[in-house]
Amino acid sequence: MLKIIDKFLNKTTMYRVVLYYLMALWGIALIFCFLGVLPYPPVSMLISLAILLFTAWATNNIFAYIFKVPANIESIYISVFILALIITPTLTPVGYIFLGWAGILAMASKYIFTWKHKHIFNPVAVAVAITAFSLNQSASWWVGTLALAPFVLAGGLLIVRKIKRADLTLSFFLVALVTILTFSFLGGGNIFNTFGRALFYSPLLFFTFIMITEPLTTPPSRFLRILYGILVGFLFAPQVHFGTLYLTPELALLFGNIFSYLVGPKKRLTLKLKRAVQITSDTAEFVFQPDMPIHFKPGQYLEWTLGHKKVDSRGNRRYFTIASSPTEKELMLGVKFYPKPSSFKKALAYLNDGDTLIASQLSGDFVLPHNQKKKLVFIAGGIGVTPFRSMIKYLIDTKQKRDIVLIYANKTEADIVYKNVFNLAAQAFGLKVIYIISNLKDKTIPWMGRIGYVDGKLIQEEIKDFRERTFYISGPPSMVSGMARTVKDLGLNSNHIKTDFFPGFA
Repeated sequence: MLKIIDKFLNKTTMYRVVLYYLMALWGIALIFCFLGVLPYPPVSMLISLAILLFTAWATNNIFAYIFKVPANIESIYISVFILALIITPTLTPVGYIFLGWAGILAMASKYIFTWKHKHIFNPVAVAVAITAFSLNQSASWWVGTLALAPFVLAGGLLIVRKIKRADLTLSFFLVALVTILTFSFLGGGNIFNTFGRALFYSPLLFFTFIMITEPLTTPPSRFLRILYGILVGFLFAPQVHFGTLYLTPELALLFGNIFSYLVGPKKRLTLKLKRAVQITSDTAEFVFQPDMPIHFKPGQYLEWTLGHKKVDSRGNRRYFTIASSPTEKELMLGVKFYPKPSSFKKALAYLNDGDTLIASQLSGDFVLPHNQKKKLVFIAGGIGVTPFRSMIKYLIDTKQKRDIVLIYANKTEADIVYKNVFNLAAQAFGLKVIYIISNLKDKTIPWMGRIGYVDGKLIQEEIKDFRERTFYISGPPSMVSGMARTVKDLGLNSNHIKTDFFPGFA
């Protein structure tokens, strides 16, 4: 069962997983309304959703047209279903106005509350906060109820498994719960009753899995994510107040968004394609000129948005590691094309020189250690070599000396990319490269590397001091998880293993 779940998660973008989860949660709530488990007329659920869908869709398309940026369809629907789950379903004109304005404000905020084209606040949180102050209409967060709690939890755990943000969700959840219980204890309340209400009759679980993990307003590194979770977790407690201002869940998140913005990347880039080069039979290299300088660490990734027609179920956004080094003026992207490519990759393949796309949300902890004396092993599978290309080119250009062994696995010799960079690194600082292929098609042509697969035996034979090294692993999800287990079986602990991960298609 777990394998089936992982297969689905690996083939589905992060945004689609979240959207399907929210749609399912709303659908379950609608069924509960029909059954009388929830106290809302089913027609109020349907009308409320329709109002949100229309206002959000229309507003987003208008602003996208004005600002000439591609509309992110998943983002619209995700915001709509979140609003539908936190604003009480209604059959009153006043309630309809509240819903309409919430839908409008959520979409407009992505374009209005921005700096250098990057939005600052969670769209849903800022929408319900503004309506609370301007219309005196507040979100009830009605999704936080006992009947829906098991479904919120089950789906939420799948999202955390997909995005691998347990550090963020745990830091928020634990701090929020401890803060709530502490205030209750100091106020003479019943700890057990408070614990039950926090879990089953408050938006704590929904907030943990959906609101706090919104990627565009999340800090870029693990340490900062934990701080972000701690800050929002403390402010989430309903007892926290500043004078007469008692914080609501949305206000807690907005304060956290400010922190995230201050410590995170603040740019959204417009990238103009300079050239696209076919580097293997199924892999292409795209070189872009950014509209402004970007400062990043080798090994980090960006979210790439490409507006195109007939967007399929996988959406118009992807996360790709930057293949170029910070020392290079252009941004480079290495992409593998499979037999049945997504609409995104089809559109990418047909880009012409001078065409543009959008890149934002610079993130990632898969970067070189500060200690230059630390010995490293890079293990790459296929196009998963891109972060290592970035790191190694950076070391060449900055004339750093590092003890690194690169194990690079491919199906055939023809699939090997960036060999020229690795050859330069071998001369510049002694990079040791071990090429391994699983399929030697033409046995008449000499192959000087290894044949087979990367396993513990190969590592022990080729790297005698492997116990002294930190392993960096990048490639397809199954390969990354498998290699991490292999390295652990050799006696190394998790502190000596770093795996490349980014949301979306992992």
